[in-house]
Amino acid sequence: MLESKFTRRGSLVRFGGLLGSLLGVAGWKITESDSAGPAAVASGAVSCVLTPEQTEGPYYIAGEKFRRNITEGRPGVPLLLRLRVVDASTCKPIRGAAVDIWHADAAGAYSGFGAGAGNRTFMRGIQRTDVHGLARFRSVYPGWYQGRTVHIHVKVHIAGNVVHTGQLYFPDKLTDRVFRRAPYSRRGKRSTRNSNDFVFANGGRRSMLSMSKRGSAYVAAITMGVHRG
Repeated sequence: MLESKFTRRGSLVRFGGLLGSLLGVAGWKITESDSAGPAAVASGAVSCVLTPEQTEGPYYIAGEKFRRNITEGRPGVPLLLRLRVVDASTCKPIRGAAVDIWHADAAGAYSGFGAGAGNRTFMRGIQRTDVHGLARFRSVYPGWYQGRTVHIHVKVHIAGNVVHTGQLYFPDKLTDRVFRRAPYSRRGKRSTRNSNDFVFANGGRRSMLSMSKRGSAYVAAITMGVHRG
């Protein structure tokens, strides 16, 4: 079981060579061929921009399952998460970091809370990063609940320490499009968007996921730089 102690560190989102054209966009895909390392950082070919830590919220449960598919058969639009972890000082990928995520299902419910909570673990899981620093998850597009915009919670653990706690966000226009489909459309209209979410207001623009379409699924990607401790 992973230790749940906090070591609140600065975290980073990596900007690639297209920084100029991507200025103002908070998330994007990072390809496997991107170069990294001290020389690239020194030359400015690779740069890292600090992104703020964000609250873990009330629904964190330590020691969840190591697994890629976290849906447990719950309905929703398929979501493929590509979460990369890099070293803040070099922008090089970190292998073996444990990436811990949790989020609401399409109905806006979190597992592990409420009636029958003891045997519910949907939309929670941990994956270790590969040689490219990449952790992959298969989930569904999260639903909304009162008072919050649509988001995913994330922690990054290295050697038993939590080196990053944050939240990941979706473009509102895409969320509106997704929510016109079942099962999301069966619920009322959400009242909270990125623009009026109290957590998003504190750095959420720099925690936006880069979204693309793959068949019936959406692919959501972001790169997080951390200090090893």
